[in-house]
Amino acid sequence: MDRIERKEYLNKLIALKDKQLIKVITGVRRCGKSTIMEIFQDYLKSEGIPDNQIIAVNLEDYDFYELRDPQKLYRFIKEHMIQGQKLYVFLDEIQNVKDFPDVVNSLFIKKDIDLYLTGSNAYMLSSEIATFISGRYVEIKMLPLSFKEYVDATGGRNRLEESYRQYIELSSLPYALDLKDNARELNDYLNGVYSTIVLKDVAARKRISDPMMLESVVRFTFDNIGNYLSTKKIADAMTSDGRKIDTKTVEKYIAASLESYVLYQARRYDIKGKQYLKTLEKYYVVDIGLRRVLLGSKAVDVGHILENIVYLELLRRGYNVYVGKVSDLEIDFVASNERGQVYFQVSATVRNEEVLHRELAPLQQLSDNYPKYILTLDNDPEADYEGIRRINALEWLVGENY
Repeated sequence: MDRIERKEYLNKLIALKDKQLIKVITGVRRCGKSTIMEIFQDYLKSEGIPDNQIIAVNLEDYDFYELRDPQKLYRFIKEHMIQGQKLYVFLDEIQNVKDFPDVVNSLFIKKDIDLYLTGSNAYMLSSEIATFISGRYVEIKMLPLSFKEYVDATGGRNRLEESYRQYIELSSLPYALDLKDNARELNDYLNGVYSTIVLKDVAARKRISDPMMLESVVRFTFDNIGNYLSTKKIADAMTSDGRKIDTKTVEKYIAASLESYVLYQARRYDIKGKQYLKTLEKYYVVDIGLRRVLLGSKAVDVGHILENIVYLELLRRGYNVYVGKVSDLEIDFVASNERGQVYFQVSATVRNEEVLHRELAPLQQLSDNYPKYILTLDNDPEADYEGIRRINALEWLVGENY
């Protein structure tokens, strides 16, 4: 399959070109970070930038293994500098370089270097490291293919329901598209990605001595996407299931999974009290295909899978997303940005009157004028309930009129 352009991310890089900032692309392994850097390099060449002004180093490639030494990496780049000409430097998986903030800082202060980095672990931007490059970088948070990108790549605009079924049964990781007609190869690929994330990005970096218990926590969380969880609740459930674990260990494992971008956390927010609540978060997985490979056929949970996909889409659209509490009722997502808020209820179907009333009830408690939606898989005409719009989730995901 042809390379997917990922225009949204490419446009962000184009807008940041030559700006006095370090451009840091973060995201889970295999979500397309290296590819978007290659696409951007092609763009630079199309704009007349010669090859000798572009350096690309993949620090997971054994050909560049010795450049994991910070001094050697620094010397290598410095040798390629040309007096008075801009040098575009791309360092892939920078977290593999020991003491990399020192190298990054040293390169950044050279006015003829435009610096682009990728990393598969939030460790590289944790509070400790961010102090080294504070105020000097912009983070581009990358996710696997959106449903819209998947549909456009597979030519499925006229068959959204079929495309959606494929999207959740296969994977949103870009390379998975090349394997979609070979189930065994696809499963092997996803298993490999999952193992690398858990063993390399989580277990190794956090020096976790019991990877089997770590996998049990990840499995439990994958199995409970969209459910209210706390570290105590996870520890109690696993302990009662015969896998004794304490709350602090669960907390450590969850934090490491979030840092590796395989899990995302949505905190609860009291809308009327305007404060975050300290207990019971929801978790979502970065790719439904990884979840399916880990959990098998029991992973089919139509409502929570749709909720997961809507959550990630809201992140892509630049929202801060949390779970809303209004009185004793819950709103699936409160999405906020500089323009205000949007409220979403997500349900596989609301054709049952009782379910429809249940989904409407929390939104009806709100007296503000922010947009309110119910997203469903029902292939019905759009409806309006006193300002609350019920629309088809797949059309919303591909951006048709929304």
